[in-house]
Amino acid sequence: MILDYILRRLGLLLFMLLMLSIFTFSLAYLFPGDPLSNLSGVPSNNFSQNTQLEDKYFYNSNYFMQYLAFLGRVFQGDWGLSFASGDNVFSHILDLLPATLELSVYALIVSIFVGVPAGILGSAYYNRWPDKLINSTTIVGYSMPVFWLALLLIMIFSLKLGWFPMSGRMGLLYEIPAASGFMLIDIMLAGFPYKGMAFLDALHHLTLPTIVLATYPTTVLVRFTRESMLKIMDQNFIKTARAKGLNRRQLIMHHALRNALLPVIKKIGLQFSTLITLAMITEVIFSWPGIGRWLIDSIYQRDFPAIQGGLMAVSLFVILATITTELLYSIFDPLSRNQAHGKV
Repeated sequence: MILDYILRRLGLLLFMLLMLSIFTFSLAYLFPGDPLSNLSGVPSNNFSQNTQLEDKYFYNSNYFMQYLAFLGRVFQGDWGLSFASGDNVFSHILDLLPATLELSVYALIVSIFVGVPAGILGSAYYNRWPDKLINSTTIVGYSMPVFWLALLLIMIFSLKLGWFPMSGRMGLLYEIPAASGFMLIDIMLAGFPYKGMAFLDALHHLTLPTIVLATYPTTVLVRFTRESMLKIMDQNFIKTARAKGLNRRQLIMHHALRNALLPVIKKIGLQFSTLITLAMITEVIFSWPGIGRWLIDSIYQRDFPAIQGGLMAVSLFVILATITTELLYSIFDPLSRNQAHGKV
């Protein structure tokens, strides 16, 4: 049963990757300008060079042969050259993606440690003042636009109070060698004095973007955890345990929590995919050197190879994160495989 479920999910993954590759390949012909230049990133201003590009990209062949050549270049890491910098697009993505992942991972950690306990607390005091306070705060955070919240926090905590910097990952005083791409980890791995000061400086730069990016998934986890807990607390086995004399803490910790958190695990994984897309707006406002900011700058510069490669990288990561989450959820909750039986 589990093998059949995994094979169906892998089949869905392959289909989505196929659709993504076709869409990405089509962008070269949908963008303005010469499709050959959009694929390669090299302007067509030299006859001999243009002939070499036509042979390399099978430009004079049919679309199917061009698509197969495109797939081969994707697997080889040849994603064309950026119009703006002249460097390989794939190299840009490898350099910038860790910054986006760093911001998204830390925001997800904050969302879990704030959202899940708040949802449990709201369900424990259902329709009482803690639940009403949590619900009111959640509604405000859920409906607040990310860009407006970011500008508001910058105005208060950066411009007015001066507690946090308003842009960048690290102050100009420190030069951290890139080992993993995660700034805090690189600081811990670097063997230089003033490591503690550099670590605090990186935390100061990370605080406001993390809070802004974590706001939406935190509200989602609060509401979802609360609803899941209330649903479990209404089950017959909880009523039986309550009739035996167990208090609220014993009911939640020993009976309700382990059952209610199974759906929350899947929701957490899906929120990570949402964070990748929300990070694009956050990176632009805080000048965070990630793939989202680079992709937005490429759109303004009409850098079509970079747009093509950036969209493919972000979409690929979202697809892989979603499928991986569903597979992990099926391992923790075998009943979900039965419920999904017959579905793609």
